[in-house]
Amino acid sequence: MLTSLKGRTAIVTGGSRGIGKGIAACFARAGIKVLVVSRSQGEAEAVAASIGGEAAGFAADVSRGADCEAMAAFAVERFGGIDILCANAGIFPAAKIGEMTETDFDHVLGTNLRSTFLSVKAVLRAMEAAGRGRIVITSSITGPITGYPGWSHYGASKAGQLGFMRTAAIELAPKRITVNAVMPGNIATEGLDGMGADYIGKMESSIPMRRLGGVEDIANAALFFASDEAAYITGQGLVVDGGQILPESLGALEAM
Repeated sequence: MLTSLKGRTAIVTGGSRGIGKGIAACFARAGIKVLVVSRSQGEAEAVAASIGGEAAGFAADVSRGADCEAMAAFAVERFGGIDILCANAGIFPAAKIGEMTETDFDHVLGTNLRSTFLSVKAVLRAMEAAGRGRIVITSSITGPITGYPGWSHYGASKAGQLGFMRTAAIELAPKRITVNAVMPGNIATEGLDGMGADYIGKMESSIPMRRLGGVEDIANAALFFASDEAAYITGQGLVVDGGQILPESLGALEAM
């Protein structure tokens, strides 16, 4: 059982849906004060109201430095400090390289990778004042470990997050701030709505556990990284994928 985190404060970017919403709800159940961050104030406030506890919503485009600074300032004013940052904001539009534009590429890198840097930079002053901090990045198996046609920009952003994480972990270690990443596999979120049963079935058949993960699987990993028990872990990525990256071939799955 983890040491209680009741009363601590967390910012969850991209917190209005999917994995971010799951993390926000999990943290609220643990007694953490949660700032749910989304581009939409209404969506952020709706999630904050739905998860209970002491939560608030805040609208920000976390690919913009000024918005990230405002986000951090609001958290400090509302909750008195920042103990945890979950840098979760991300998008995954599909475009193969031949059709991808510079704008497409820059938009994904800005939303997924630059936002990680800007969010981390924005919370440092509060974490340094507290003498400790936990930063949890939502990366992916796509990019760092696997690939998928149409997601070269997404994969680059997710691999880039891990490169950022490793050096950030070294820089921030003397300040007692840890930096780690959760690397989800295929997770059942709203993003899969409308994809159809055949698509979901093919995804499930590639996973040894024969099911998609739930947002709670990622949220539990994030909660561990935010805990006192993870105080000596930094610069690490934790794969949460039901064994998806393990088979060397389709034959390995058939041999099950």
